[in-house]
Amino acid sequence: MRLFLALLALSAQAAELAVLTNGFRIEAERHEFAGGDVKLFTATGEIRIPASSVRSFEAIDRPAPPPKPAEPAPAAKAAVQPPADPRQLVEKAAEKYGLPPAFLHSVARVESGYQSSAISNKGAIGIMQLMPATAAELRADPYDPAQNVEAGARHLAGLLDKYDGSSAKALAAYHAGPGAVAKYGGVPPYQETQSYVRKVIGNYKKLSAPAPPR
Repeated sequence: MRLFLALLALSAQAAELAVLTNGFRIEAERHEFAGGDVKLFTATGEIRIPASSVRSFEAIDRPAPPPKPAEPAPAAKAAVQPPADPRQLVEKAAEKYGLPPAFLHSVARVESGYQSSAISNKGAIGIMQLMPATAAELRADPYDPAQNVEAGARHLAGLLDKYDGSSAKALAAYHAGPGAVAKYGGVPPYQETQSYVRKVIGNYKKLSAPAPPR
């Protein structure tokens, strides 16, 4: 055990793969051990997961980069693509996973207000406020807005299926975890979770309401 913790505490000098106990792998530039967690430094940011969920680290042998090509003339450079609109990402993810767009929009609104840079005091990341461990299970980079929204939609769709379409139970599990829903047989008596469920469902009803006639 001490050897394992010592290995986790060392920062890898080269790119590596973090092999999780569930079989998933996360590519990182390096890692650090912090308390009972491991911080993985990826190309797009930092992911923090419990040390107990990491089975091992594997080094990645990268070949030397090829010579840098000559810079093209300014006129030949491709136009820089603007960042994706979070609302469009929500629409696409809702269609992909068969969710009512208004429902997924409501979650994104309450979770982060569509802010891709949002990080909660508990460590939830991005538009859909994915916890690092959940993002790792879903094999998604939570710092990438498209992957964040897609993973959040996939997670919600799975929870709705698990609870036979009960939006209240699915939202409670999304917020507090399936374990809390199982323990209390429904929405747990946590004020924060109950308020969250009410807000999302309330927003969903407003967005789903037909427009008044003119």
